[in-house]
Amino acid sequence: MAHTDSAGALLRVRIRAMGSITLSGRGRRRLLRGHPWIYADDIADGLGEPGELLPVAGPDGKSLGWGLFSSHSKISVRLVSRQKEQPKREFWSQRVRLAIEARTSAGLMDPAGACRLIAGDADGVPGLVVDRYADVLVLQSGCQGSDRMLEFILELVDEAMPFQINSVLDRSDTAVRRHEDLESRVEWMRGAREGSIEVVEEGPCLPRMVYEVDVREGHKTGHYLDQRDNRALAASCAGGGAVLDAFSYDGLFGIRAALAGAESVLCLDQSESAGERVLRNAERNGVADRVRFEKVNAMHNLRDRVDAGESYRLVICDPPAFARNKRETDGAQRGYRELARRGLALTEMGGVFTLASCSYNIDRKTFTGCLADASLQVDREARIFNFTGASADHPVLATVPESDYLKCAFVRVGS
Repeated sequence: MAHTDSAGALLRVRIRAMGSITLSGRGRRRLLRGHPWIYADDIADGLGEPGELLPVAGPDGKSLGWGLFSSHSKISVRLVSRQKEQPKREFWSQRVRLAIEARTSAGLMDPAGACRLIAGDADGVPGLVVDRYADVLVLQSGCQGSDRMLEFILELVDEAMPFQINSVLDRSDTAVRRHEDLESRVEWMRGAREGSIEVVEEGPCLPRMVYEVDVREGHKTGHYLDQRDNRALAASCAGGGAVLDAFSYDGLFGIRAALAGAESVLCLDQSESAGERVLRNAERNGVADRVRFEKVNAMHNLRDRVDAGESYRLVICDPPAFARNKRETDGAQRGYRELARRGLALTEMGGVFTLASCSYNIDRKTFTGCLADASLQVDREARIFNFTGASADHPVLATVPESDYLKCAFVRVGS
């Protein structure tokens, strides 16, 4: 249903066969600089139904493309095409096919595996994430446009997939939906499943790992697919030493390290259900004798371990986002500095400290600065030998810097 501020506005929305959007001069200049988001303040005139695909024009009436309209969000239009012609079925079909072909080319379409099939704006489908866990799809819609197109895009995904999808979960429960005047929604669209989904992760240089995913109750769509490559890189640094995996969630950083030969792995997380998955995943992979879990507040617990003089060959800290908006950046920097200080102090000389941030509002320069400050505070040299982002199924669109959110620093610790 359309969200409007008056009954008269609602009537205008209902009687229009198709709306249109005219930008202000400032709005046109912003759009021509490349970013596809059009804010409410940059619209001079226009109206449409919630989620409607609308033509967008400049103040001179010349076409600037087509975008998905939101009646409630500050982001009023998300541009999908800069062409004058209206995007039709083949336009969307091609976008979905190209996204799936990219995952196939990256070797991510093993029927038993998992990957992100569609990454929202970065794949040209604004507001929509589609993740695959074996033969299960999890869809996550974050705006009115993606809500309106959900079943249509699912149809196109089915057509493009190289194998059959048997179950589909609509996991549209993110907080961002409130900005779009959309209610939270979690429901099976096809083939309801009970219990967890089992996934196999392996590759030419990646030993086989099996893990379970709780698609209904787990974080995000059930799992952190964006850290796949970073887990493998961290594991290669474990050697035969002890590993500390803080904010471990389902423990895959630590289990990867155990599979790579780590002598022992300690996983820390405050979620009891995640801890149960850690232990089951360790059992699945034959490393249960080397993997432990403790239910703790990881940030507080790391401080206690520093005070106790503990040290590890590999320390991994992958916390939740510290800054979800610009207002939270100052506090986030303090948090990353303190976390880096504790992580560096717990890493043995010559060992590796891995620190991740999924906060877009903390850029790489700021993140590196937090590491630098922390290294001075604990009198340890922090040599960053690798600095990575998300896995290949989470592309970055050059004109949407928000899609470049994940940062993962691999630090060799010295005196």
